[in-house]
Amino acid sequence: MTTSASASAANAILLVGHPNVGKSVLFHRLTGAYVNVSNYPGTTVEVTRASARFDREAMLLDTPGVLALPSRSDDERATMRALLNESSRCLVQVGDAKNLRRTLTLTALLAELGVPMVLALNMHDEAAARGVVVNIPALAEELGIPVLATVATGGEGIGELTSSLGHARAAGALLRYDPEIETDIAGMAEAITRLAPHPQLAARGLAILYLGGDTVVADWLAEQAGDSHGQLEILRKNAIERSDGDLPALLARERTEAADALAASVIQRAVRSSPLLSQRLGQYVVHPVWGVPILLGVLYLIYQFVGVFGATTLVGLLEEDLFEGILNPAFTALVANVFGPGWVQELLVGQYGLWTMGMTYALALILPIVTTFFVAFGVLEDSGYLPRLTVIANRLFSLIGLNGRAVLPMVLGLGCVTMATLTTRILHSQRERIITIFLLALAIPCSAQLGVVLGMLGGVSFTAVLIWALAMVGILLLSGFLAAKLIPGRRIPLVTELPPMRLPIFANVLKKTGGRLKWYLIEVIPLFLLGTFIMFSLDKSGALPAIIEAGEPLVSGWLGLPKEASAAFVMGFLRRDFGATGLFAMAHTLSPIQAVVGMITITLFIPCFASLMMMVKEQGSKVALGMVAIIVPFAFFVGGLFNILLHAVWS
Repeated sequence: MTTSASASAANAILLVGHPNVGKSVLFHRLTGAYVNVSNYPGTTVEVTRASARFDREAMLLDTPGVLALPSRSDDERATMRALLNESSRCLVQVGDAKNLRRTLTLTALLAELGVPMVLALNMHDEAAARGVVVNIPALAEELGIPVLATVATGGEGIGELTSSLGHARAAGALLRYDPEIETDIAGMAEAITRLAPHPQLAARGLAILYLGGDTVVADWLAEQAGDSHGQLEILRKNAIERSDGDLPALLARERTEAADALAASVIQRAVRSSPLLSQRLGQYVVHPVWGVPILLGVLYLIYQFVGVFGATTLVGLLEEDLFEGILNPAFTALVANVFGPGWVQELLVGQYGLWTMGMTYALALILPIVTTFFVAFGVLEDSGYLPRLTVIANRLFSLIGLNGRAVLPMVLGLGCVTMATLTTRILHSQRERIITIFLLALAIPCSAQLGVVLGMLGGVSFTAVLIWALAMVGILLLSGFLAAKLIPGRRIPLVTELPPMRLPIFANVLKKTGGRLKWYLIEVIPLFLLGTFIMFSLDKSGALPAIIEAGEPLVSGWLGLPKEASAAFVMGFLRRDFGATGLFAMAHTLSPIQAVVGMITITLFIPCFASLMMMVKEQGSKVALGMVAIIVPFAFFVGGLFNILLHAVWS
């Protein structure tokens, strides 16, 4: 490593805290780098780093939110690895001013690691609105470190935070454990100092984590101690045998009690008042009676905004008035004048032309739909509604061997299945990850595809949308139920964080919408053009007519669709939303039943290529290809069943 690289590494500042306390917002304020800032836990699943605005030689690291340490989940393990492996200048614990006890429970463990730190109590405005006022000078004196109040979304306290970094220092210990436990901690710390010292972290903190069952610390100590690691294992085994109960639980309980006592001493007042409107609304949306009607109302509003306004009004303006009325005729005339008749003209403006099909699909049909969906999705996530779906879905998800936490990757899958597959790391077991990835690949449409589905079926009727939605939910539950029976393991109970409900912040929604549209334009448009070129090549070579002819018994006979729909499924191998758009372009020739059957089948169809590659990365090629081998025939099987059923009951 070069000297400059070493200096940069030693100048790192880590942001550490519980999920949904505003770390990513604070990271954006301090660096200008934008990460996916959402009002629900599980957004950050890997360490994000960028240069600090206030010191270009300093590197800021945004770590995943931790429910607790010692680490148990992948996001907690990622944070623990950052603490172990980053040569940091200091760390900033971002805490929730509304829940000081929970914040100080984590502080109690970070303090034992001996790293210089600053405590930023974020969302103090929301705490004050609830009647909770923290005596910050008293808390800073008790901890022996800088403590300050921030409102990251409004930029309050950011200047004070950057100034306080120069005064960061190791926090004083919040507690001494029971004498027997203290003896074991001291013995383990002495052994770690002798056999596997860490260049920055205190041996006492590592001893507490090791005795608490942290697997990341255990692996690090095993690597550092080498052949002497057995001595550490003997000490831990002896400590566990001597403890009066479960040792990790005893350690956690004593930290919690110490945090409770300190929090009670520095909260100046906690006025009991009538709940705020946001609190009452947050209670209603997870109410066992009112939660479901509210959810149905939210879904209906999304249908009106995306399926009616986006897919009917905006698509009409862009496709019919702008593209078909002005741009396509003008571009066709230009190509004819420049190139004349021939294959170049067909490539650009023919039936499978790069402009008349590729760009028209991408800009006139998909762009207005995904834009309205991104706006709606941004409003829901920034309001704090999405994490409450974990509570609503928890009982339902118990039927498929999961808990409500799995709804977060699935909701993120409505934005992008590829990234949602990555966020399955927030789940606590390999069994949960496999089931969730399978359901994401099978029954969760990404934003572009969902927009097309709502657009096409919304133009048919609300009944068509409802049939499709019920079919997806039913298939998701049935498939998950079967997967849970076949994959060994047990269901882990739900433990999650519910952020406060709030009015969506327009700037957040705008940034997220802009970032997602940028992704769409950069990633999706080239793929649409590539898909169009493949279709053109297949058509000119005679392969496409042969494929359509070969697929006619399945597509026309079993699914009841026009034989030309085979081309949409060919496009679907590249991207499911491209295939859905192919069906959308045929909407005027399809009956209501054909529209529903086509959209059910294409939704269940093979995930996009990028999602498949992410599945391979997360679970390996054998598991990923096995999932695809199940999904493709299953999609056609279910589509055919719905074709038969709908013809029997829907005339």
